[in-house]
Formats: sequence, structure tokens, C-alpha cells
Amino acid sequence: MKPLNPDFKQRILKHLTKQEFMHHIGFNLDVIEAGRIEGRMPIAQQHLQQAGLVHGGVIATLADIVAGFAAYSLVDVHEKVVTGELKISYLRAGQGDDLIAKGWVIKQGCKINFCEAEVYVVANGIQKLIAKATTSMVII
Repeated sequence: MKPLNPDFKQRILKHLTKQEFMHHIGFNLDVIEAGRIEGRMPIAQQHLQQAGLVHGGVIATLADIVAGFAAYSLVDVHEKVVTGELKISYLRAGQGDDLIAKGWVIKQGCKINFCEAEVYVVANGIQKLIAKATTSMVII
């Protein structure tokens, strides 16, 4: 993957200050590389649904964020990305201490970056894959 903006990491760090929803849910990025992003979020009471499991919307949100920033890391300084499509498969229930989300670009395009993301739950120090997503990130 070739970033069209050599200062993509600084651009993302600056952009993160405007990510109000990310801050609200407690999700932070740990890895920022060209075409690859990872983040972590401690699981809190507000992330749970009625059965005490992480809400599917939270899991989808994390997949969307890391895939979106992975796509964003590759675009030109005058471009942005928005989610054009998100398809997520839930593989197991999310119950534990933290969520880890990893996103990467699988095909860099001129108009669309195709991405994948995985979300893991960490329980007692053990990571388990709980969701897999594919996305189309539209370049605007």
C-alpha cells in the first residue's frame, strides 16, 4: 500500500481530536500504519446489551472506525473517506475486559478503498475473534 500523503500519521492524529463519538465510547488507536490501523477499548457497562454482552452496534462501530482510518491513511491530503458499505459477521458473543479492533486495506483504489476489519474480545488475557467485517470506503 502506498500512502498518497507522506504525513498521513500526523493527519490522522490531528483528525482524532475531532472524533467525538470515539472519545465518548472510550476507543483509542494504538497502531497507525499505512493501510493498517489497530485500537483498543475497555468494555464498560454502557457498551452492553440486555444480556450483558457487548452490543453488536459497538462491535460494528469499532470495525467501521479501524477500516475507515486504514483507508484514510492512504488518500491524498485533499481527500477524505466515508463508509459506502459495511458488512459484518458476528462469530461469537463479546464478553470480557477489552475489545481490540484491527483494520486494513485489501485493495487501494482511485475511488474506493476495499477494507477488512476484525474485532477481538480480551478476557483473562486471552484474545478471541468475535467479528469479521468487509467495507467499501468511498474517497471524496
